[in-house]
Amino acid sequence: MTQLFGNLQILRVGFIGISLAMLSGCASVQYSALEKVGIHKRDILVDRVEDARDAQTETREQLVSAYEELSALVGYEGGELEEKYERLSKEVDRSRDATEDLDEHLSDIDRVSEDLFDEWESELDLYSSAALRADQEKKLAQARRQFMMMRDRMQVARNRVDPVMAVLTDNVLFLKHSLNAQALAALRGQASVLEGQVEALIRDMQVAIDEADAFINRMRGS
Repeated sequence: MTQLFGNLQILRVGFIGISLAMLSGCASVQYSALEKVGIHKRDILVDRVEDARDAQTETREQLVSAYEELSALVGYEGGELEEKYERLSKEVDRSRDATEDLDEHLSDIDRVSEDLFDEWESELDLYSSAALRADQEKKLAQARRQFMMMRDRMQVARNRVDPVMAVLTDNVLFLKHSLNAQALAALRGQASVLEGQVEALIRDMQVAIDEADAFINRMRGS
């Protein structure tokens, strides 16, 4: 029975992802179609927070990989530099793609969270029981606070990305037409500065990922 329940959950999560990918047009039409099969805005928000959390992990790992390639290149004392440069360039391109993907997921979160909280607030006027309304009003305020805390953490981590990407991009451009020992020596100081930026990014990304996990668990448990 436990295995069956687990399989049903997997299928449901998969269906959410497929439905979100297939549906297009007005958001209200999307929500209406999903709600008919038991998938509500709360489910969609949790799903999109999970996607953003995974995108944060991917962005962090990709930027660390690009930084490591840069460090290896500027510290390299061999003769053949082209292969190492190409590896660095590809990692920076992948980092840029990962960042764009992260931005899309953050925008998705913002859209569905606004729709969810607006709907929740409008439903307060439908209660005839003051006690039930007060209970839901309290839960709404709590959910909003928890969401904003998580989203702020995500934004702090996201803001760490641009300075790292700027240094990586500048270094790739600089080396494109000056791939020699003198150019590498000139970049060694920048690699040291980048190390601190990468460490801050790793730290803040992990905080944001942990906040996302906590938010997901609260939403599923409430």
